[in-house]
Amino acid sequence: MLIKLAWRNIWRNKRRTAITVASIFFAVFFAVFMRSMQLGFYGKMIDSVVRFYSGHVQVHAKGYWDDQILDNSFELNDPELKAIRENPNVEMAANRLEGFALSSSGDLTKGVLMIGMDPELEDRLMDLEPKIQSGALFGANDRSVMVAEKVAEYYKLAVGDTMVFISQGYHGVSAAAKYPVSSIVRFTSLVLNERAVMFPMKEAQNFFGAEGRATSVAVILGNPNKMDKVVNELTASLDTSKYEVMSWEEALPELVQAIEADGAGGLIMLMILYMVVSFGMFGTVLMLIQERVYEFGVLLSIGMGRLKLWTVVFLESIFTTLIGAVLGVIGVYPLVLYFNHNPYELTGPAAEAILDQGWEPVLPASLDPSIATTHMLIVMVVSILIAFYPAFIIRKLNPVEARRN
Repeated sequence: MLIKLAWRNIWRNKRRTAITVASIFFAVFFAVFMRSMQLGFYGKMIDSVVRFYSGHVQVHAKGYWDDQILDNSFELNDPELKAIRENPNVEMAANRLEGFALSSSGDLTKGVLMIGMDPELEDRLMDLEPKIQSGALFGANDRSVMVAEKVAEYYKLAVGDTMVFISQGYHGVSAAAKYPVSSIVRFTSLVLNERAVMFPMKEAQNFFGAEGRATSVAVILGNPNKMDKVVNELTASLDTSKYEVMSWEEALPELVQAIEADGAGGLIMLMILYMVVSFGMFGTVLMLIQERVYEFGVLLSIGMGRLKLWTVVFLESIFTTLIGAVLGVIGVYPLVLYFNHNPYELTGPAAEAILDQGWEPVLPASLDPSIATTHMLIVMVVSILIAFYPAFIIRKLNPVEARRN
């Protein structure tokens, strides 16, 4: 009976209900949209880094992370490594052989990071083809290099030009060679864009004198939320005296800190939004109480218990909040879906600032359903807390005075 009475009451004054629902609608709408854009941008940052550098999970030889030299590489034919690709949560696993070298072209020299990789696999992983500014991706058996955009600008290189490289290979062997430039690529990672030179894995092993070896395996997961599970499974499957399994969060703590710092600012904005909304909802409740003092007095006079009366008011608040929150989620979903498929591209100084930090100047929206669920619950909690104010008024209400007013 109380539920039916509460439901009928919210439609007795449609204008009052519409105002309350509208305030909750816009609160949920803007909160979900703001958080979706913020978390979508973080997801884009993380995806750029893990696909272009570390992977969601990285497997390397024990001690390599602290001393990144070719002597700390490992044999690719080790049967234990099959556990990586056999894990059901692993989407791709890319072998890489990395080493530092002194590059030269004309009278200029520059230290670069040389990365040996499988071109077909890395194209799927990094989506390289659309990022190539000129030239074409080399083949697995080619003897050529793909040069990052900033390196090419430094040397004023064009496709077909030759670069000379000198380095120290595996176990101190002398590494020296010259390679033509097959393509120039723009990496979204600032570090790679300023110093990366890529060449086929087979040629990298030959250049560094490290046949059949790699320095790391970058693991990409089908579901990034299962990263901790995969780390634990691989750690249990591999010999930890030979190999180290590391998540991107461990490998890139500075990125985690940057996201946490920026996320704190976003949470402050949401807190301000909810403060404004909470005062608006509280004002609506005050208006509701003042309009219904006479009604409450009559109900108390004919014998309705104060607890039952407050329960009806409480249920009314829950119903209106639930309607507003659900409509807010339904209303914001098309907008979030649009920006998920068509990320907003920043321009001008904002885009330059983001590019300087090594990220793409785009803002995609996240479709994580927990965002909508979280903010619906927050609004519901605020509504429940505000609903205790009518209980205070009803407890103090004098039926005779209420009917006189």
